[in-house]
Amino acid sequence: MKLNLSSVLLCITLVVVVSCQNDNHYPDHPHDSSFYIDYRSLKGLPDGIAVIELDPEAPNFGNISSKLELGIGVLPHHIYYNQNANKMFTTALGGSYLYEVKTGEDQNGQPILLNATPVDTGENTVGENLFFTNDGRYFMTFMGGAGGPKDGSIGVFNAANNQLIKTIKAPIQANPNKFIMYPHGISINEEKGLMMVSSTIHPDLTTGMGNTCTLLDLNTYEIKETYQVADSPTDLSAPVEVLLLRGKFPQYALATTMLGGDIWIAPYNTTTKKYDAFTKVFDGSTKGLGWALEMYIDDTNKLYVSFAEPGKVLVFDINNLPQLKLLKTLDADKGAHHMAFFKTKSGKDVVAVQNNLLDLPNLNSGTISIIDINTEKKIGTVDLRNKYGILPESIEGTNGPSNYMHH
Repeated sequence: MKLNLSSVLLCITLVVVVSCQNDNHYPDHPHDSSFYIDYRSLKGLPDGIAVIELDPEAPNFGNISSKLELGIGVLPHHIYYNQNANKMFTTALGGSYLYEVKTGEDQNGQPILLNATPVDTGENTVGENLFFTNDGRYFMTFMGGAGGPKDGSIGVFNAANNQLIKTIKAPIQANPNKFIMYPHGISINEEKGLMMVSSTIHPDLTTGMGNTCTLLDLNTYEIKETYQVADSPTDLSAPVEVLLLRGKFPQYALATTMLGGDIWIAPYNTTTKKYDAFTKVFDGSTKGLGWALEMYIDDTNKLYVSFAEPGKVLVFDINNLPQLKLLKTLDADKGAHHMAFFKTKSGKDVVAVQNNLLDLPNLNSGTISIIDINTEKKIGTVDLRNKYGILPESIEGTNGPSNYMHH
């Protein structure tokens, strides 16, 4: 599929296999504050992946130590690990849409990027989010689908060999009440056998927008329901991420709306075995916020939500859902997007916030903010735009997932 505004494509292009066999969660591992970032070049050079030091207390803070070029126009966007954290994946807006990237370590035990292998995604284009299940599958949203004006699909892959098992399609033209269109966010509750995807926006950012989330059976791939996540049928809110809370958490679905700038919630119904209707639980406009994007849960069970405009991260208590209690607001930069959590060398609990959304005007600071979670102070900034001529697209830990729960 040919994308008209390649500089603003909305996806992730990266698959990384971590070749070392260390436990990814050892706190004393030598690269605890080194991170992988996807990046786009601002100088007509190839886009790629890099390793960067993000501890402001480290002498090499902000330095890139390893790079792997994926190609011009690949636009990698979001990095994922598989269930065992021994492979790392990313999707891409261009290029081959999905890659497996092999990494290693140098003589000092620091991570290095070795090579990337494209994964065959069949007819599916514009790769977005991934979700790995415990039964050896992984699911990937393709916002472009096969390239139609109201397209979109979900790819089901064999996690052992990266083979495409099935492409799930449900055109709105066939059933306007149960459909998949422009899917971006994905979340799965394996215990309940449910999967949900969001309907965001056509990859060219002009042809069409969505305002729904669709619930599917995880095993039959049957669509169970398509939910409005907007103030009205004509409100094109563009839900971007969805999170099915699971395990020890209250059983709700959460969704962020990119153009609405809000957080929505739906309770799980034990009778229908589906979720009830979505309602708005947080109105970003009341706080001067817009472009609600990512949701993360840290190891203290707090929910972190990024708002690209004007560049904030809000921290919520989720112990009393459906009530969201706002605990603190962290200042990042315009385009606040993906996050990673770690401790500095002196033991400060910090969150690194990647500030860039598709190089869109006023949402493309091109920085990474390091924020002390306890003091709420920004203690460091890496300006990738001016230092390296690149914009960060996503961020992930080199020891494994840098959060408790993301999608």
